[in-house]
Amino acid sequence: MATYKKTSGKKKEVQENALDHSTTAEVFNTLDETASKSEKWILENRKIIFSVVIGVVAVILGYLAFQKYVQAPKEKEAANELAFPKVYFEEAINSNVAVDSLFTLALEGADGKYGFIDVADKFSGTKAGNLANYYAGISFLKLKKYQEAIAHLEKFSSNDELLGPIAKGAIGDAFADINQLDDAYDFYMQAAALKDNNFSSPLFLFKAGNIALELGNFGKAKDAFTKIKNDYPTSDEARNIDIYINKAAFASNN
Repeated sequence: MATYKKTSGKKKEVQENALDHSTTAEVFNTLDETASKSEKWILENRKIIFSVVIGVVAVILGYLAFQKYVQAPKEKEAANELAFPKVYFEEAINSNVAVDSLFTLALEGADGKYGFIDVADKFSGTKAGNLANYYAGISFLKLKKYQEAIAHLEKFSSNDELLGPIAKGAIGDAFADINQLDDAYDFYMQAAALKDNNFSSPLFLFKAGNIALELGNFGKAKDAFTKIKNDYPTSDEARNIDIYINKAAFASNN
């Protein structure tokens, strides 16, 4: 009868250790080969690698130098130039006398000083140049020069909670004044959605709703007014909003 011979634990352990050693050796050999290939590739391409590194460093240093020695002084100069027309703009906003002439001075400048138009043009790419487009757009809007207002306001961009929506809404105002009501509605809705807050959002939703009423889009009007009621119940526009909701609903049923 055949007899099963049990392999000793020690022998088995030796075999397992030998296998582990062999596997480890293979791994290290593979790593050595990979490292050798990498070293060889680096040596063969060291000039290209060095050139790339130098290029990246040069770009970074160039950018930093540009920001410090070109952009920063330009930003400062632009801010200084913007201060002059802003005086006329603020005076016009807070005055009832000679308003048109004040806005014109703000736009065109005087006494050798730049107005908003020049600041926006000569200092484009700066914060002050960007703001000059906003002020120029509002000034043209006040002067009823709507195409110029739209052109400048469309160049303006801002992440500010109120300034961005107000600029977008001002474009809507300009389109409304030249009776391009579809465009006015679109910009009012964009303004309402740009920054969700309790001031600009209900204000421009209300304007959008009224434009929609004029266009005969009573469903859109009702949606805008209802959104004011539901989302901004403490806003000024929400005080009598049920009247407008009912007006839109009644018109849509007739």
